[in-house]
Amino acid sequence: MQNPLYFLIYILALLAAITIHEFSHALVADYLGDPTARLSGRLKLDPRVHLDLTGLLFLFFFGFGWGKPVPVDSFNLKNPRRDNALISLAGPMSNFILAIILSLLLKLFNFLPESDLINLATVFFISLISFNLVLGVFNLLPIHPLDGFKIVAGFLPKEKAEEWQQLESYGMIFLLLMIFPIGNSSMVEAVVRPGVNFYLNLLLPTSLKTGGIV
Repeated sequence: MQNPLYFLIYILALLAAITIHEFSHALVADYLGDPTARLSGRLKLDPRVHLDLTGLLFLFFFGFGWGKPVPVDSFNLKNPRRDNALISLAGPMSNFILAIILSLLLKLFNFLPESDLINLATVFFISLISFNLVLGVFNLLPIHPLDGFKIVAGFLPKEKAEEWQQLESYGMIFLLLMIFPIGNSSMVEAVVRPGVNFYLNLLLPTSLKTGGIV
């Protein structure tokens, strides 16, 4: 991406996708009775409080990453296992919902006269839709510390959930093995990319698909 303006748009879209993801975790946690995230200053749409340096570097170099984990105190939740699953689910769901809303708004651009501003807005929307889909699909993988791990735990029977939790300490090992490139790809890319492309095909008009953002 040689155009500096497009690169700036790319970065802003990335920050926006991460911010809405982590903010949604904090919002649902607060709604379910745990004020920890709010008291920690995480209940705000400010990228500075949600960025995780390691997750950001992974996004830049591997195409997959995460934000700073939202603190949750399970003792404040009425049904800790179920509520933790709902809090975890809120992040990916917010990404999917935002991607759908943006795709609908993008369709309205067809009724506007072409201009530099519309072109820039189109690039921003496509970038933001793509990043939201990447974050949403990637974080649904059932591997600790990703959201999918707690989502699975929340919907398993209690005994099975306890067995599932024993895999938590191996999560980062599994994740690094999946992210580590083998040739020109990686295991996680082979899993995530088809899902992302499937939703991109649904959401983006054929004329706007670039194929180079994800």
